Formats: sequence, C-alpha cells, structure tokens
Amino acid sequence: MAKTEKKAKPEQEAKKNAEPQAETPDTETAAAEAQAPDKQPDDGAPDARLQELEAQLLQANDKFLRTLAEYDNYRKRSVREKEQAYADSKAAVLTEFLPVLDNFERAQAGTDASYEDYRKGVEMIFSQLAACFEKLGAESFGEVGDVFDPNIHNAVMHTEDESAEENTIAQVFSKGYKLGDKILRPAVVQVVN
Repeated sequence: MAKTEKKAKPEQEAKKNAEPQAETPDTETAAAEAQAPDKQPDDGAPDARLQELEAQLLQANDKFLRTLAEYDNYRKRSVREKEQAYADSKAAVLTEFLPVLDNFERAQAGTDASYEDYRKGVEMIFSQLAACFEKLGAESFGEVGDVFDPNIHNAVMHTEDESAEENTIAQVFSKGYKLGDKILRPAVVQVVN
C-alpha cells in the first residue's frame, strides 16, 4: 500500500505542474524583475569570467611558487659555492706553505749538520716563507723608527728616549701583517713617549 501512495504523489505533482495557474502577485514581480533592463541575462558570461580569473590566479600562484623555488635553489647554491670557495682558498694557501714545511722537516732531520749550516738552512727557509707571504699578497709592517699608529700598531710598552722622536716605534716585538687594506695582525711594539 505504501508503494502505490509513493507512485501517486509524483503523478499528482506532475499534473499540478502541467495545469495552467493564474499568476499571483509574487510571480508577476518575478517576471517583471526578469525583464528589467538593469539586470543582465544569465548567458554564462559571469561563469566564463570567473573561470578566466581562476585560471589567472592559478597561473600567478604557479609563477610565484616557481620563483620561490628558484630563489631557494639560488640561496642553497650560493651557500655551497661560498663554502667551496673558502675550502679552495684554504687549499691554495696550504699548498704554498707545503714546500716550507718540507724544508723544516729536512732541517729537523739533519742532526749532524754544523751550527753554521743549520743557521744558513733556517735563513733559507725564512726567505722561502717570506716569498710565500709576498706571493699571497701579505705585507709586513712595523719597523723601528716608524710613526706609531694605533690603528695598526699595538703598544705594549713605553720608553723615554731623548735621541728618538716622540710617538715613534723604539722596538718591535712582533711584526704586523696586512692583506690589502685588511689588517691580519697588528704590530706589537714599544713606543717612545
């Protein structure tokens, strides 16, 4: 019995929809609004515009993500290149000092050399080391008689000397070194007051 009632309801609704009905005031208003000149007919243009804007948004989002990924790759590559350049420069410097180290090992092994031969060998090694520094662009500074400059000299002692000019270096405890304009180590000196 329930099945026949369910079948009857859709048939009744179909008959009601098929019967012409008199227009009520609500339907008249709806018909008038549909024909109003300020309303645009729904011809699918807003949907097309919406789809176009969504496509542009997806394209801009994709471009943004690609740019972000490229920047991240660039940053990582820059860090790797910086680390590699640092390692390469260290290797280049150490390669320059290897012959000096070899000569020091030879000097240490030569226990049967005379004092004069040993002294001469150390002087040769010192010259070789100075040549390495020169080749790498490092310069020494801080000589006796130079004018004291607190930017590049470190005064650890003062002395009174009437034969020397005031504010000059009287004694050098360790030379300073610079690479271009960069101070690698200030000279440790004694200054005349």
